[in-house]
Amino acid sequence: MTIQQLRYIITIAEQGSFNKASEVLYVSQPSLTESVRDLENELGITIFLRSGRGVSLTGDGVEFLGYAREAFHQIENIRERYGEGDRKKKFGVTTQHYSFAVKSFVELVNKLSTDEYEFAIRESRTQQVIDDVVSMKSEIGILYLSDFNTPVIGKLLRSNKLEFHELIACEAYVYLWKGHPLAQNPSIRFDELAQYPCLSFEQGGNGSMYFAEEILASYPYPRTIKATDRATMLNLMIGLNGFTLCSGIISEEINGSDYIAVPFAPDSEHPGCTMRIGYITKKNLRLSRVGKMYIEELERYLKS
Repeated sequence: MTIQQLRYIITIAEQGSFNKASEVLYVSQPSLTESVRDLENELGITIFLRSGRGVSLTGDGVEFLGYAREAFHQIENIRERYGEGDRKKKFGVTTQHYSFAVKSFVELVNKLSTDEYEFAIRESRTQQVIDDVVSMKSEIGILYLSDFNTPVIGKLLRSNKLEFHELIACEAYVYLWKGHPLAQNPSIRFDELAQYPCLSFEQGGNGSMYFAEEILASYPYPRTIKATDRATMLNLMIGLNGFTLCSGIISEEINGSDYIAVPFAPDSEHPGCTMRIGYITKKNLRLSRVGKMYIEELERYLKS
C-alpha cells in the first residue's frame, strides 16, 4: 500500500468515476484501474462497485475510505510541519446550520491563502455531520448535545470512535424576525407560540427528534414547517411569522439584522433545556494547524 494509492481511492470516491478521477489526478485510466485492483488484491477486499453510471463504495470500501482519509490527513500534517510538497492542502468543516460556524470559517479563510489551501464548509443534517467526520471528508463537525439527545447521539459518536469537545453551554431562545408580534417581549412562553409555525431543519431519513437541530424538539408544537437551508428558514420567519428554538448565538453579518433571539420562558409543563454546543473529531486525532486555528476562531466568537 502506498500514499499514492490512498490518494487514488480518495479522489475516485470524491469524483464518482475512474474517468473523472484520472483527469483530476493526471493519470491514465488503465494505470489508475490497475493500481486500485492491486490494492484490492493486497487487502483482500473490493473497494468499488463498477457500473455504467460510475462507481460506488462497497461496505468494506466505506470503512477503508475513512481509514484512508485519516491516514492521508496525518501525512498532510507531517508535510505541513516539515514543509514537504507544494500541493494545495485541504481543510473541511461540516456543521449543523449555525451562522457563528460560518462566521468563524470566514475569519479563518481571511487569515490564510486560498492559493495554498482548498477550503470547504458544509451546512448539513445531523447524520451527515457525523458521517463526514467518520469518513474524514471533514476534519471537524459542529453540533450540539443536550440531556434529551445525548443517549442517542452520544452512543452513535462512541460507536464511530468520535469525540465531542464542548465549546459553550446555553439556554433556549426563540429566534424570529424583528417584525414578529412577540419580538419585543422580554421572554416568550410556549403557549404564546401556539398560533405561529415552528420551523425546523429537515433531517431526511433520520427524522427522529433526537437528530433535530432545534432545542426542545420533543415539545408538541401545533404547527410545524420543515426547511433544508438557512436562507429559506429566514424567509419563512418573515413571510409566515415563523420561529425556531435555538442557542441565541447569531451572527448579524451572516444572517442580517432583521432577526432577534428572545429568551424562552420555561414553565412546569415545558421546562427549559441546556444546549451544549461543541465540535466532533475522530478519537485521538491530532488536529491540523488549520483545524486548531478554526477552533480558536469559534472560541473567540462564542466568548465575545
